[in-house]
Amino acid sequence: MFRALIYLLPLALTIYAFIDCLNTPEDEAKHLPKVAWVFIILLFWIVGPIVWLAAGKLREAPAGGRTPSEWHRNHRQQWVAPDDNPDFLKSLKDENEKDEAVLKDWEADLRRREDELKRRENGSEGTPPPAS
Repeated sequence: MFRALIYLLPLALTIYAFIDCLNTPEDEAKHLPKVAWVFIILLFWIVGPIVWLAAGKLREAPAGGRTPSEWHRNHRQQWVAPDDNPDFLKSLKDENEKDEAVLKDWEADLRRREDELKRRENGSEGTPPPAS
């Protein structure tokens, strides 16, 4: 069992360092190009992965972020929800005022038509219908 561990531990370390090196962006590889690090990891079986993990990679997160979720997290717009945006709330108020003005015009037109209809009905009740 111990003999197997002697071979499996360096193999696991090499595989981990190899995959980590491949997933690392080119500008985060320190001291050497990424291709050179791949060869070092694969050729120098135990020392290569240890050197890569110790000195080959930039360890702090970049300022702008690497993934789209980090981009959106760091560059979030000022307003999260529409009801937090004063411009949106003002546009709702303006639309509401326009709708109220249209509604008042419709109500005035309806009242005028109702009054006209009442006048016609009141004027025609006293006169007999025309004979044909």
